[in-house]
Amino acid sequence: MCEPSARMRERAAECRSQNHRFQHHGSVEYMIAYSKGNQARCSFHRLANHHGLLNLVETAVANFENVSTPTLIRAIGRWDLTAYAVNCMIGAGIFGIPASIYRLTGAYSVAVMILAALIVSIIGLCFAEVGSAFRTSGGPYLYAREAFGPVIGFEVGWLIWLARMTGYAAVVNLFVGYVSGFVPGISGGFGRVLLILAVVALHSIVNLLGVREATLFTNALTVGKLLPLAAFIVIGLFYIDPSRFIASPVPVASATSAILFAIYAFSGFELVGVPGGEIREPNCSIPFALIAGIAAVTVIYAGVQYVCVGTLPGLAHSARPLAEAAARFAPGASALITIGAAISTLGASHAIMLASPRLLLAMAEGGQLPRVLGRVHPRFRTPYVAIAVNAAIVFSLTLGTTFVSALTISVLIRVLTYLATCAALPVLRRKAHAGDDTFRLPAGNATAVIASLICVALLVSRPLAEMTQLAAAVALGAAVLVTTRLAGDRKS
Repeated sequence: MCEPSARMRERAAECRSQNHRFQHHGSVEYMIAYSKGNQARCSFHRLANHHGLLNLVETAVANFENVSTPTLIRAIGRWDLTAYAVNCMIGAGIFGIPASIYRLTGAYSVAVMILAALIVSIIGLCFAEVGSAFRTSGGPYLYAREAFGPVIGFEVGWLIWLARMTGYAAVVNLFVGYVSGFVPGISGGFGRVLLILAVVALHSIVNLLGVREATLFTNALTVGKLLPLAAFIVIGLFYIDPSRFIASPVPVASATSAILFAIYAFSGFELVGVPGGEIREPNCSIPFALIAGIAAVTVIYAGVQYVCVGTLPGLAHSARPLAEAAARFAPGASALITIGAAISTLGASHAIMLASPRLLLAMAEGGQLPRVLGRVHPRFRTPYVAIAVNAAIVFSLTLGTTFVSALTISVLIRVLTYLATCAALPVLRRKAHAGDDTFRLPAGNATAVIASLICVALLVSRPLAEMTQLAAAVALGAAVLVTTRLAGDRKS
């Protein structure tokens, strides 16, 4: 690769300065500048992207330019991002959810899982189009900020981060529970503290060493969680009892509850666009990863539900449906399923640890959190301050909570995130015209309306107590934003 010219380095430095931020729409790299007088000086980005050279320019500048402020590097490929999407969605839920859905809908539970996947796909397609229009980190925070302004954008980012903190605590506590099945006594006392510390340290160090290292770790964990599930499905198909699929009438209320419950099992796909500043060709990779990831998870979930229904007579009252079903057709497989569940929880928590510091980074770059959180390590090119702060918070939160108590707020926040992004699609379409190299959803505005209505229905279905918790979380976010602004005003 040839060294970029001095003029190119000068213009790149101007475009990457803290007075600008970038938004990618189609074949044009639009720069939204706080100082409009400097917009014309960055027009070379539009020319570079028009010839398909934008990623080449970014790589050349990162490799050859001696800048005082290090930047993130694009090291997440298309298949890496797909593995990340699968890792985000498949956590510990699939190892218990088949019993809950079957208890509500019986033999129709397989159809319920597929219907839930179709609903999630509609929402996911909105994320695919909106996500393909941005090249920087932040995901739904960035989408909401661009569509509805900085205040709503911050609240969306804050709520996602808060939900992921509680989600991480819940999943790691569940991991401790799985490990205690092999190491008695580790679920309490000093042993629990050491295990939680080891998990948080592992995730933090891997993410600190580089996004490529974190991606490889994600890939390994994704394979580790998929192999036991795939083996369960393939082997279980030979032991299916067709008489188990005789359906009986299901009340509408039970069917609705089962569908909602199944939809929540797919949550996590909204994090795919969060590390946007480290994804290669995000305009193509984000839609591909979302569509392929949701499709893969649909096959896994439907297959698991089908085998559980066809092989386990007491499914409705099973506490560990996969382990008990596996034990019926493969003696000794219960331990393998438990190991797979432990790997799955470890992978899901790692996915959260990769995304949540990038949310802090994005909000710091937007001037809505302390600037120190936006610092990038000069050697590893990772947001090291945000990773350290994130690690300290999740360690304390995990120690002080249990699996159930940490989950109470995350469901409602996730649905609100879906609604914000779906509603942002038509707004962003009106603001700018996407080009040929971004994902354009057919009938996108209509799809966004349908997806938004689905999200509203999910929101109103939640208990009043969760609504109260959500209001408190929003108020806390507003207080954080005001405090940050006041602190910034005093410094200036």
